[in-house]
Amino acid sequence: MRVVLAGGGSAGHIEPALALADALRQADSGISVTCLGTKRGLETRLVPLRGYDLELIPAVPLPRSVSPDYLTVPGRLAGAVHTAGQILDRVGADVLVGFGGYVSAPAYLAAKRHHVPIVVHEANLTPGFANRLGSRLTTHVFTGNPDAKLRGSQYIGLPVRRDIAELDRFKLGDYARAHFRLRPDLPVLLVFGGSQGAGTLNRALVGAVNAIRNAGVQVLHVTGPKNTSDVQAPAGSVPYVAVPYVDRMDLAYAAADFALCRAGAMTCAELTAVGMPAAYVPLPHGNGEQRLNALPIVQRGGGLLVEDSELTADWIVKSLLPLLTNIDQVAAMSEAAAAMGRRDADRWLAKAVIDIVAAEKDAVAREAAARTPAALGAADVVEEPDPLDAPVAPDSFDPFAPPQGQYPSQGQFSPQAGQYPSQESQYAPPDPYERPASPPPSHGRHRR
Repeated sequence: MRVVLAGGGSAGHIEPALALADALRQADSGISVTCLGTKRGLETRLVPLRGYDLELIPAVPLPRSVSPDYLTVPGRLAGAVHTAGQILDRVGADVLVGFGGYVSAPAYLAAKRHHVPIVVHEANLTPGFANRLGSRLTTHVFTGNPDAKLRGSQYIGLPVRRDIAELDRFKLGDYARAHFRLRPDLPVLLVFGGSQGAGTLNRALVGAVNAIRNAGVQVLHVTGPKNTSDVQAPAGSVPYVAVPYVDRMDLAYAAADFALCRAGAMTCAELTAVGMPAAYVPLPHGNGEQRLNALPIVQRGGGLLVEDSELTADWIVKSLLPLLTNIDQVAAMSEAAAAMGRRDADRWLAKAVIDIVAAEKDAVAREAAARTPAALGAADVVEEPDPLDAPVAPDSFDPFAPPQGQYPSQGQFSPQAGQYPSQESQYAPPDPYERPASPPPSHGRHRR
């Protein structure tokens, strides 16, 4: 089985695709996985790092305002579709799974043109252009948000990788804190802004870090690869640790008790999967999807919501710090966050993809079998007698006259109605709302 994944650009598109790739390989080591991306996305680093093949196609972003650039979009899109089609043919793709972003739109169009089955997964409540397009080209549409409004979709959750889904924060906590040079006996606030960092979070932390440390709370600050920490934290008994990027987010989650972060779909999915409460600061741009990602978690007691414009050092000191030092409240919020988590979405989606490919292959095989003479039934096939075997009278033989009544009518070889199989998928997943058999443990209490 050969699977092509389209999900480049940001980590929010790449990580679910790679989580699915891992689940497919776990289900069947013989499955071949190829990822599509562009040279401008994080996939150029993340995909090879995880051991998967990466094929690049031209990026075709839509201009954000009316400009002459709109005139170049059809030509550039056609080129990207052509390149994606060549890749699908070269790898012999059995299915294309798209997660949205610049890569997915041309990939969906190429797959439709090359008769490759399409699977769409949408992480956010509000789908983007690419997945709205993809949902019109297939009946296999899945979402990471139960309230997502996408044509013909089924809620399955957002795939997260196994080292996150199976993380035991309590068991790994001491090792993770030692890895980041943190103390094992004090609570830890994890501050991060996604794969690129977040200037708002970094700036707000500047004026609050000393108050946080004076209250006995450690800080693990992921600044982002293009940012440097402006925090001047003097040496002391309560550590402040700043790092530009973390490849092992499982260790960062295991080390921490609470997070201050953005509200991307992947961030929300991972934090609820490991049962970590957070103060979510939605990105103020786009169509507001980050706020919608965090809102259900906050409404059920698993986090706080603060607008980007309201996040200041003063808010951290007055609103967040009292919570960080309240052990019982952090524990309760950890339980609420864990109740929202879905840890097996990667396996559900992998099963769906495998079943869809099997059903498509079975449908093709049954259609081919239905077209053979044997499948048409003996009553529908008339054997043609050899005209030279027909007895004739010597005095009436005309070598130029065709034999009479020996050829079947044109309709005798036509298949009868109902012999061709339905092209609809046979996949019927179990109820994705069903809770996992064993929910993740609560690790909300600080290590004292």
